[in-house]
Amino acid sequence: MTAVLVLVAAVAALTAHTWLNAGRWLRRPTGGPAEAGAAVAVLLPLRDEADRVTPCLRSLLAQRGVPWLRIVVLDDGSTDGTADVVRAVVGDDPRVTLLTGAAPPPGWLGKPHACHQLAVRADPAATVLAFVDADVVLTPYAVAAAVAELRAAGATLLSPYPRILVRTVGDRLVQPLLQWLWLTFLPLRAMERSARPSLAAAGGQFLVVDRAGYDRAGGHAAVADKVLEDIELARAIKRSGGRIALADGSRLAACRMYENWPQLRDGYTKSLWASFGHPSAAATVVTLLLLLYTAPPLVAVGALAAGAPVVAGLALAAYAAGVAGRMLSARATGGRAWPDALVHPVSVVVLGWLTLRSYHLRKRHRLSWRGRPVS
Repeated sequence: MTAVLVLVAAVAALTAHTWLNAGRWLRRPTGGPAEAGAAVAVLLPLRDEADRVTPCLRSLLAQRGVPWLRIVVLDDGSTDGTADVVRAVVGDDPRVTLLTGAAPPPGWLGKPHACHQLAVRADPAATVLAFVDADVVLTPYAVAAAVAELRAAGATLLSPYPRILVRTVGDRLVQPLLQWLWLTFLPLRAMERSARPSLAAAGGQFLVVDRAGYDRAGGHAAVADKVLEDIELARAIKRSGGRIALADGSRLAACRMYENWPQLRDGYTKSLWASFGHPSAAATVVTLLLLLYTAPPLVAVGALAAGAPVVAGLALAAYAAGVAGRMLSARATGGRAWPDALVHPVSVVVLGWLTLRSYHLRKRHRLSWRGRPVS
């Protein structure tokens, strides 16, 4: 009984923290008209994105409120005609520069090297850099609103997290965990105020950064060999004295990260080991998540079978609190809340399996992404 009471209290406390983060501390840039008030370079790294880059490019060309907008696109060794698609979409628009990327030198991973090349070639007059991934589609004032929020927050780096589009069962099980994890476990305003690099989060799909602060932190050269280059860049900025901030970017951008289950599975597998670090840390976190969010419905079933209705009721209360936290995070970030939140315990199990798979393949040096090794 005591253990179940502790379980209920712990899950309820975490859900309350989710509510505070989502309702009071999460920054929410406006999706309406805004002015950037600065020269901005939008940087778009591409590798084999011919089949999905067109909506992204069109949304970049349609940006408003950024009178000094420049767009730099880098074709990073694509073999599917990505560069031809870019030329067909942008035509002779003078705001766009298309670069051919060089192969990553020793010690560099592909994504950091692509971003580094883009930043080096960005217009020197640009005081703000906006990194965008090919699977992101921006609303017309997205860049201007993100830059305005960057300045309002007094931050060096702002991560306006896009609305994640889900279509498949795998999407609905796994993708909402991205927002749920940082809304549940990361104190957002403390993260902004703290100088500790370990207290950092960022999403590389859409990042806006003050150029001077980016250069002071060493840029992507400081995270050349990092799988999670977005989070590591945020940490580098903190180490150099800068500040970072997270925001709900669901009114600014939408992102369909993976087209099918194999892509989703492999995408998470390549990076989860880097999220946790040492395997013992991963084992501890996954075990706690399973105890808090997957055990309660199982305990409830077992208690009912054993004729212990009070214990079953408490376990169901813990399960309900976990579902409520998942719903709060979904509604705060433009996600799908119902009925997906009901299977939150299953989502945590899948996350645990993906984490185990990530460490297993890394140990055997079999992790890769888009044809390149990542460990």
